[in-house]
Amino acid sequence: MASLSIEHLSTTFDHGRVKAVDDVSLDVPDGEFLVLLGASGSGKSTLMRTIAGLEQPSGGTIHIDGRLANEDPPRRRNIAMVFQSYALYPHKTVAKNIAFPLEAIRLPTNQIHEKVMWAAQLFGIDRLLHRRPRELSGGERQRVALARALVRTPSLFLMDEPLSNLDAKLRYSARRELKRLHQQIGITTLYVTHDQVEAMGLGQRVAVMNHGKIEQLGTPHEIYHEPANTFVAQFMGSPPMNLIPDGDWLLGFHAEDAWLPEGDMPAQHYSLPLEIQQIDYLGADALIYGVLAANRSDVILKLPERRAHGMAVGQSRNFCVPDALMRRFDSRTGLRART
Repeated sequence: MASLSIEHLSTTFDHGRVKAVDDVSLDVPDGEFLVLLGASGSGKSTLMRTIAGLEQPSGGTIHIDGRLANEDPPRRRNIAMVFQSYALYPHKTVAKNIAFPLEAIRLPTNQIHEKVMWAAQLFGIDRLLHRRPRELSGGERQRVALARALVRTPSLFLMDEPLSNLDAKLRYSARRELKRLHQQIGITTLYVTHDQVEAMGLGQRVAVMNHGKIEQLGTPHEIYHEPANTFVAQFMGSPPMNLIPDGDWLLGFHAEDAWLPEGDMPAQHYSLPLEIQQIDYLGADALIYGVLAANRSDVILKLPERRAHGMAVGQSRNFCVPDALMRRFDSRTGLRART
């Protein structure tokens, strides 16, 4: 295992005209699972490829376990990568695919066998060792790719959207396996995704990226409940945080933070007189779409489905949000107020 430290790292393309990674600094302690989260083009994959040595940085430094790695080729960095496409050799069996990186370094045959069996049992694919990739499901191929990466005992795991080719049910089970794997082996891991559910479920910390920069770095709780700016507030959550203009400020709150004014109410709260325009029933929950009477701002509220019964499009209802759950953002800079 190893720590990772990046200082003022930049990666440019097209003779410096495109800044894919723009002055990023980041410290990842030994054993952490860090998620790089962002939309397509945010720079998250380029940052990972630069750390791996697959892209050349135009500035800054990369230290792996305290050692400067800028000039090291990928092989010397002792990094294992798993990509969106599993890149398995179609003519090789599962056993041969897993063994390939060990054969490349000429490890003795008995040690190769032991490591292949260990990795296969860890991922529950030991019964598949004789098969070829075309005979496997998507989830099984993903496990083979992970086993092949892990068998080298890398210092760092770099994963670039490894679950994006799986259906929703398989992604859920694969997330559980990845979390269990990290808890078991503790290898420092950087995980790239555009899926905020994956990011929140897997990451001990999450770095939200935009245009090559890190907008915010923090725990999933901090990223969701204490967004640093309006970009993070609007990127996280489904639906995203509501933002209401109020003079020099934008008032932000999550859809689930709104209450119907009945029973015990918080003493300090923000009133939301809402004209209902649409109701989506989503099983346990319902989304209420509407506009505020005061300034016609669009708002989305999330209620337990049973609480939405009796509401109808065209109705005006008064909701409220406790002041403690409101966040204020500077309408000019987008930065969140700290007081």
